[in-house]
Amino acid sequence: MAKQKSRYVCRQCGFESLRWLGRCPECGNWNSLEEELERKTKGRVAGEDGGVGPRPLSEVRPLETERLDMGMSEFNRVLGGGLVPGTLVLLAGDPGIGKSTLLMQAAAHIAGQGKTVLFVSGEESAQQIKLRAARMGLGESGLLVWPETDLEAIEEEVRKLLPALVVVDSIQTVYTAEAYAAPGSIGQIREAAARLLHLAKNLHIPIVMVGHVTKDGLVAGPRALEHMVDTVLYFEGERQYQYRVLRANKNRFGSTAELGVFEMGNSGLTEVINPSQAFLAERSFCSPGSVVTACMEGSRPVLVEIQALVSRSSFGQPRRVTAGADFNRVNLIIAILEKRFGLELAGQDAYVNIVGGIRIQEPAVDLGIAIALASSFKNRPCIADLVVMGEVGLTGEVRSVQNMAQRLQEAKKMGFRRCLAPARSFKDAAPEGIEVFGVRTVGEAMEAALK
Repeated sequence: MAKQKSRYVCRQCGFESLRWLGRCPECGNWNSLEEELERKTKGRVAGEDGGVGPRPLSEVRPLETERLDMGMSEFNRVLGGGLVPGTLVLLAGDPGIGKSTLLMQAAAHIAGQGKTVLFVSGEESAQQIKLRAARMGLGESGLLVWPETDLEAIEEEVRKLLPALVVVDSIQTVYTAEAYAAPGSIGQIREAAARLLHLAKNLHIPIVMVGHVTKDGLVAGPRALEHMVDTVLYFEGERQYQYRVLRANKNRFGSTAELGVFEMGNSGLTEVINPSQAFLAERSFCSPGSVVTACMEGSRPVLVEIQALVSRSSFGQPRRVTAGADFNRVNLIIAILEKRFGLELAGQDAYVNIVGGIRIQEPAVDLGIAIALASSFKNRPCIADLVVMGEVGLTGEVRSVQNMAQRLQEAKKMGFRRCLAPARSFKDAAPEGIEVFGVRTVGEAMEAALK
């Protein structure tokens, strides 16, 4: 019998080598190459009509876009209006964040409409799933649960049932005898995802896979896994907070900028229809270091509170700690405040927190971070009914932001009457009842906000 050939594949970037290497030459990660046996596979078509050969685009039948309602408007928003039939979705998140809870609630809603839904679990027994469903008030739903990890058996059952939705929890536990590797290895994950993709496209059935994440917060397994699927969702949140955020990192059937907010309770997840009100519910007024800013998450404006604490450092190297804000961006803003506006922050510890456990990457929060740091450093509170927004440049200028009208409308709805914004952004955008102060530099903004 001929010896089976093997190769070494990087679990981070997918780089392949004929011998083991301590460090991947492609991505630079150490000890990331894993052995897998080579096996020739037959090409698979990506759809039920993928084998008919080339033809003019005008003759291609349009895709049926009737989306599957997931039972939660926040979930539907992130997916682009619902789940498209034939879609392969990857849902990733930290352990215990609520991935299985979210999918079970959605699956139970669809099953409650008389549709067949198959929930395949490779990590929990049927009794454990029953206990969770009973706690969430879903114990009597018609959801089909099946603790199984054999991919061939799962494929056979899906072809027999033809369900409206299939949930696989998780892709790391599924294995096939055709891939000569251990369950959870790169070869097994890649093979299982490819066959589930083939199954979803051919049967026109949406399949949602749960994926583990690494300590860096990325999907565990080969990077090719994210390229294979149609949609990649991340379920985020801090365990000490009750709020959870669902984001789309990739979406072939919708926007990747939308955000869904949920609240975790004893009976499962509930939607947060007004995130601004939830994030500002416990805000303390007239406290130094507290500033409210408006950010855009897709088509939705959200008001969040930025808190900063600046204190004299007791060590030679001052500490910089962020939660919810980009660490490098905060360091950049601190350098601008010190270099351009004379705030002596070099010997100060600086802590910045976006309240509520939400993570904001938009540059429009730069000015809010700068004002919060200055407010804490000078121990002077910001004006109570003021909302701040703007991008900060390296010379200390305040740059314009998009969607000013939507941001100002949200601020007015939440009771704010004054706004600090870039001077060039608010032309013909200010609604009645809110006064907008245009600023050109961070110095002007500090002077206006900290009166």
